[in-house]
Amino acid sequence: MTDAPPSGPPRIDRAFALVERAVVAGRIPGAVLGVIAADGTRQIVHAGRAATIPDPAPMRDDTVFDLASLTKPVFTAEAILALVEEGAIALDDPLTTLIPDLCQYHGGGWQRDVTFRDCLAHRTAFPNVHPVYTYGSDPATLRAFVLQRDWRRGPAVYSDLNFILLGIALERHHGRPLREMTPPPGFTFSPDPGACAATEACAWRGRVLRGEVHDENAFALRGAGHAGLFGTAGALLDFAARVLDRPADHPVRTPVAGHETQADRLTSGRAAPVTRTHGWELRHDGWSGGDAAGEGAIGHTGFTGTGLWVDFAHGHAWTLLTNRVHPTRHAESGIVELRRAVGDALNDA
Repeated sequence: MTDAPPSGPPRIDRAFALVERAVVAGRIPGAVLGVIAADGTRQIVHAGRAATIPDPAPMRDDTVFDLASLTKPVFTAEAILALVEEGAIALDDPLTTLIPDLCQYHGGGWQRDVTFRDCLAHRTAFPNVHPVYTYGSDPATLRAFVLQRDWRRGPAVYSDLNFILLGIALERHHGRPLREMTPPPGFTFSPDPGACAATEACAWRGRVLRGEVHDENAFALRGAGHAGLFGTAGALLDFAARVLDRPADHPVRTPVAGHETQADRLTSGRAAPVTRTHGWELRHDGWSGGDAAGEGAIGHTGFTGTGLWVDFAHGHAWTLLTNRVHPTRHAESGIVELRRAVGDALNDA
């Protein structure tokens, strides 16, 4: 099946009005919205502040954001897929190909059968999130904890642990920490704090975070596959342009079905919807990119208030970057609704 002909330029004016409204209402301190059209034309607009405390700072088109879980598709998935393309691993190889000591004290542990594809598509049995940072301060010890813990087997959910493990696999293959690896052009693990949007006033670290990773586990591990990448709207649009050029059979566009059991089928009476590709969320009812996105669109969000969506059918992509956790995550930002509304406005719903 081929993609539909690209539509006209996205309606950034209507979408940006929604963003400005959220800023004026005080739901988010600031935001940057960027769009790349089918003809390559780019638009980037901003509103609000990059920081409100301790020192106010204006938002700019080129403000650098803590991308949080956008690290997963932009850096980690890309690096794993590069190993697949090189022939170093196969998607259905177990993680033990690169991490032979995974769950080594539990010989029959289910973790030893987990594959690279399983982690990329979040179809493992790891928990959604776990406060790894509370188990110590030494990164090597925390990595050993992740590898050797006898994790309770649960239902398949979106899990940071999948990408923490993929990050460890990359470190083992390349023989150096993630933070010493080269991210895609325009991205960094060590930004200039003055160029960054602030995130949270972190009670654990005792300071307002600006230019250091917000995610506690990524900070404690001193580099992790699930979070820690920083970048601008422009860098994300550059990356999205490369993704838009990929063929329909590329892994980032290929749906990955879950490990559905016969009992699941009997209970529901139908096959479970496929909502993941290799590293990305696939368009489905209620997803983050809005109902008007084209069939086969992919996207991903980040806890700090970031997101990137690539719509192959319409031939365009967009990013919405906010500092919605500044100065606290414990506020009603309306980010879920805002993301969907922006996507619908850009796709002329």
